[in-house]
Amino acid sequence: MPKRKAFALRINEDYLAAMQRWANDDLRSLNAQIEFVLREALRKQGRLPRQRDED
Repeated sequence: MPKRKAFALRINEDYLAAMQRWANDDLRSLNAQIEFVLREALRKQGRLPRQRDED
């Protein structure tokens, strides 16, 4: 499993509230929802390193 690093995030209150509602709808924590959205955006833009096969 990749290492995780904690950091402070400054975010617009309206964005944070919208993310919290979305997280609630998807039964995720706010942190997990933010990671999900970031990962999907990075994947769509081709910014993630290629994952090696685990087999």
